[in-house]
Amino acid sequence: MRVRDEDKVKLVKQKALESIVKEGFEGFSMNKLAKACGISVATLYIYYKDKDDLIISIAKEEGDRMANTLIQNFDPSFSFEEGMRIQWKNRYTYMVENPLANSFFEQLRTSTYQSRFLEDFMKKFKTVISEFMHGVVARGEMKPMPLEVFWSVAYAPLYSLVRFDREGQSIRGKPFKMTDQVLWQTFDLVIKGLKN
Repeated sequence: MRVRDEDKVKLVKQKALESIVKEGFEGFSMNKLAKACGISVATLYIYYKDKDDLIISIAKEEGDRMANTLIQNFDPSFSFEEGMRIQWKNRYTYMVENPLANSFFEQLRTSTYQSRFLEDFMKKFKTVISEFMHGVVARGEMKPMPLEVFWSVAYAPLYSLVRFDREGQSIRGKPFKMTDQVLWQTFDLVIKGLKN
């Protein structure tokens, strides 16, 4: 039995991410991946039982990395504004430092892999954020609301700004570059909208 070559595994994951982001899940195949890595298809099957196993493995690994970044320096006892500021900083940092993984997650969100990915991702992240949100509501810093409403107001503006920055243009087609001023001005408006 052949031993797992960790450098090769890293290469496989990197090339798989690149391929999925460029061609989507439908255009992704183990044959194309093997060719991009300069290895045989049989080698891929030493590491992963099939395409789905590889995709879920990457999603879980990247999800762990993202969850760890999102809760870095975060304490569930923080005030609403302080906790949200760290969440925005952490989310922004993750998206800027991991653009390929961020694009992968955007594709994952609209795929059949989403529910399998969320099972593991939410375990780590949900506990910390739930404690934070319960404390915020209990202290009267924010009224209870459906999660989807909260997320749309709390984080969608950040994701839109990052997308404009990545595309290099605003919704009007004018050049756009993210700045700290734009980031935190938007954050202040979000907090103002969510506070009681």
